[in-house]
Amino acid sequence: METDLHELLRSLRVWDPAVTELPPLDPAGAPGDPLELFTRWFAEAVAAGEREPHTVSLATADAEGLPDARIVMLHGADADGWAFATHADSRKGRHLAARPYAALVFYWPVLGRQVRLRGPVAVAPADQARADLHARSTGALAAALTGRQSAELDSPEELARASQAAWERAEREPDAPVPSWTLYRLRPVEVEFFQGEARRRHVRLTYRRTEEEEGWDRRLLWP
Repeated sequence: METDLHELLRSLRVWDPAVTELPPLDPAGAPGDPLELFTRWFAEAVAAGEREPHTVSLATADAEGLPDARIVMLHGADADGWAFATHADSRKGRHLAARPYAALVFYWPVLGRQVRLRGPVAVAPADQARADLHARSTGALAAALTGRQSAELDSPEELARASQAAWERAEREPDAPVPSWTLYRLRPVEVEFFQGEARRRHVRLTYRRTEEEEGWDRRLLWP
């Protein structure tokens, strides 16, 4: 029987009480720096059993301003920004070269939480990109060595051959260089923390950098 997409959508619900906890967010008790709250929320997502809390939606725009989005992994977060990595010649790498500004969205449904960030993106020094890549798994290195991300692929067999050669090199040369591998850091000008609430009185706490960039201004938003 053919699936009725609209009927299926109407049957779904978010934040099932059997599997979801909606903890309160007291804006008055939130720290002054969003990184501190993000770190706390990230640890709580891990403790709550969120399967892949480090995955994040990355939105960029091309040279004409057309938006694009995909899922990447968070590689770190500190005073220099939230870090992710890709090939400089990939689609998102080309977007960031043309328009070095992006947005990130984390979603942790087990706690009914989102974190949204946007701001300028800078390229980290090459030695930091190398250290980041070689601290990861053999599979991550093999994927990076396979290269040609976002380029057109002639056949699955072509990918299989390139991937096999990349795996063999990654196992043979665990420090193999990948010149196109680039570490990026998004330094947010705005960070929003969204906490779901059962009666839809969701809490949206936003941090905006002050004009002097010496601190953060905190505001609440209507849900």
